[in-house]
Amino acid sequence: MEERIKNVMAAVFNVSPEQISDDASPHQIAAWDSLKHMNLIFALEEEFDIHFEEAEVASMVSFDIIAATIRAYAE
Repeated sequence: MEERIKNVMAAVFNVSPEQISDDASPHQIAAWDSLKHMNLIFALEEEFDIHFEEAEVASMVSFDIIAATIRAYAE
């Protein structure tokens, strides 16, 4: 699952998947602004066939949090 998340993030932020570390956040990825954040959310929802709640969207500001949120849907 982590690899799929990194591939989606890489596509949205136009970087290589290797540039997406486990602690990736807007501080490490220059392209991660509010518009790209929403694009990321939509892409993750499509990739994993889930729909995030508004509060989740606002809190999903790092790879670790994103992975944990998606894992919670898989359980």
